Amino acid sequence: MILKIKVKPNSSRDSLEKISPTEYKAELKAPPQNNKANLALIKLLAKEFSVPQSKIKIKNPSSRKKVVEIQKNK
Repeated sequence: MILKIKVKPNSSRDSLEKISPTEYKAELKAPPQNNKANLALIKLLAKEFSVPQSKIKIKNPSSRKKVVEIQKNK
């Protein structure tokens, strides 16, 4: 499954909002430095979709508009 996620780091809370079946908006407490926001996004998505964190790959980690691939268990 491929998702497009607009990320807002340094927010007051961690949240994930569904905009369409393949688009989400994520607010993360973590700052964008040292990959912290990406790791927080992976953790949030793993919890939301009930998959291991190792099954989530961020295709463009330096952009705020991320393309994320989630490999579902078979």
